[in-house]
Amino acid sequence: MMRRQQQQQNRYQDQQSRVLSELSALVLSLLRPPTPIPFTDQSPAPSRRPPTLASSTTNSISPAGFAWLMLGISVSLMLCGSVTFFIGFMLMPWVIGLVMVFYVVGIVSALSMLGRSILSSVKAPLSPSKEIPAWKLM
Repeated sequence: MMRRQQQQQNRYQDQQSRVLSELSALVLSLLRPPTPIPFTDQSPAPSRRPPTLASSTTNSISPAGFAWLMLGISVSLMLCGSVTFFIGFMLMPWVIGLVMVFYVVGIVSALSMLGRSILSSVKAPLSPSKEIPAWKLM
């Protein structure tokens, strides 16, 4: 039983570390500076070897693309923050109302118990004191 839990925990940690490393690689590939493009009048010399998949698909982002990415992130955060603020703003009167209701209910309950204790002490007949026999005290 313990071994199975430990294997599941190790699998979960491996999955977490894999996701974290993929996310880090994605962010680093986006932040990598773009490769310089030569601007010459001559056409580039044909290479002797065919382009490989890794060299043909570079995952770099231009400065304008990076600016758009940051703009998108900031707009989405602002929208999520605005929606959250609006929900909180709409729920605040309900929260304040519930707090006030519980506060009033607590005060009424305390006054009720106070009144009940006063009335029960007034209503209770005074009983004559009974003497306790000496043999019960020992």
